Amino acid sequence: MFLAILIDKRRLKLIFGLAIVTALLLLTPLLNLPDRLATVVGQGERLVPIYYVDTNEKKVAFSFDASWGAERTEKILQILKENEIKTTFFLTGFWVEAYPHYVKLIAEEGHEIGNHTLTHPHLNSLTKEEIKAELKNVEEMIQQVSGQKTTLFRPPFGEYNNQVIEAASELGYKTIQWSIDSLDWQNLSREEIIERVTSRAHKGAIILFHNNGLHTADALPEIIAYYRKHGYEILPVSQLIYHEDYYIDPNSGAQIKKPRR
Repeated sequence: MFLAILIDKRRLKLIFGLAIVTALLLLTPLLNLPDRLATVVGQGERLVPIYYVDTNEKKVAFSFDASWGAERTEKILQILKENEIKTTFFLTGFWVEAYPHYVKLIAEEGHEIGNHTLTHPHLNSLTKEEIKAELKNVEEMIQQVSGQKTTLFRPPFGEYNNQVIEAASELGYKTIQWSIDSLDWQNLSREEIIERVTSRAHKGAIILFHNNGLHTADALPEIIAYYRKHGYEILPVSQLIYHEDYYIDPNSGAQIKKPRR
């Protein structure tokens, strides 16, 4: 008696299970379940740029974004030359078009050139193909003027999403953000810029300046002196970051070297 009841319960479970599987198979085309599941899985992976490098070495990178204006660029280049420092300049397409002689000078002085898009748009509002076009067009312009092929990319306004980083990566770019913002574009005073950049000093920092900040050039000598006094080496971004065997922490943006096995 007991065995018969147990067998009936098992049959009911089997029938119920088969009914669920059948229902799912019938409903899958209607509900588009594979695509929905793929979307959910994709949403779980957050891509981030490199904000800074996780390192025990006292190294930092100076970087300059160039989009509007150039009258202070030569003074910045002269200060960097006097201090024997190489940095990274992220250039927009319309800046390259307006100031090709400065693009050549930046390259001739031994500085690295990065990609800052063609028109400085809000990339989050563009399609992947439009994002790629922004990068490819300015890449060609920079290479034609300077001879350099760009491999580093900084999104305008620091704005990005997964699609932006994926598009850049598919073109061979590493996306670079910053961990110390000079806020020189806000026309802070020389003293305010110095205080911001020196008080936030840390190993592996990527520091953001602008080529035409009102007081950037005036603040640079003291900032350089501070970092050197405290034992930091100042490098271009590509010489600071890792190029293989690394991962990026999705919470902090730290580029971390994978441990050796």
